[in-house]
Amino acid sequence: MSNLSYDGVLLDLDGTLADTAPDMGAALNALLSEEDHEPLPFSRIRPVVSHGARGLLQLGFGEAVATEREAELRGRFLSLYESVLCNGTTLFPGVAEVLERLESWHVPWGVVTNKPAYLTEPLLEQLQLRQRATCVVSGDTVAKAKPHPWPLYHAAAAMDRHPRHCLYVGDAERDIMAGRAAGMDTLIAAYGYIAANDRPESWRAKGSIDHPTEILFWVDGAFVHAG
Repeated sequence: MSNLSYDGVLLDLDGTLADTAPDMGAALNALLSEEDHEPLPFSRIRPVVSHGARGLLQLGFGEAVATEREAELRGRFLSLYESVLCNGTTLFPGVAEVLERLESWHVPWGVVTNKPAYLTEPLLEQLQLRQRATCVVSGDTVAKAKPHPWPLYHAAAAMDRHPRHCLYVGDAERDIMAGRAAGMDTLIAAYGYIAANDRPESWRAKGSIDHPTEILFWVDGAFVHAG
């Protein structure tokens, strides 16, 4: 198509591409049970998932993660999560359609996440996306993770695209900060893991979407850009 607004699309993983909260939550509650803590309701866990292991451990253990046990708890949490990596994880409704449409338009797409590669790669394999993604940038692929722009620079280079011609979609403030710092237009995945105390209207994204298929309106130029 000749009227495309972007030459490449990059997506965050947790809370944007895939709904990983069921498995992340299961791992946290398993760890809480091991530590003789009460499990947490899923409604409390879900909004925190995009903050990764550190955010979930703070939710579950509070100040305990600031002690000498932080590394131990983190290691055990990640081990538990690895064991249930894709038991309940699914693509968000509409994501499959978005990826298929981008591919039909010959628009490369990739994943930029702060999840470590040893978890990212097998998860994408199980979701049958690893071979389809033009690039996958994990939290330890380059020296800095989001909100630093380096992961997005790296992804754009891997797709052979200029950052200014790429769109980045994520559900956390660090995603928008990283995308903007890299010179990309950014979209907030409002269907993702947005906490009650988040203020996405202050993140200065290009726009916000309530469903993954809205990405297509931005890419194909049909969406009337504001501002």
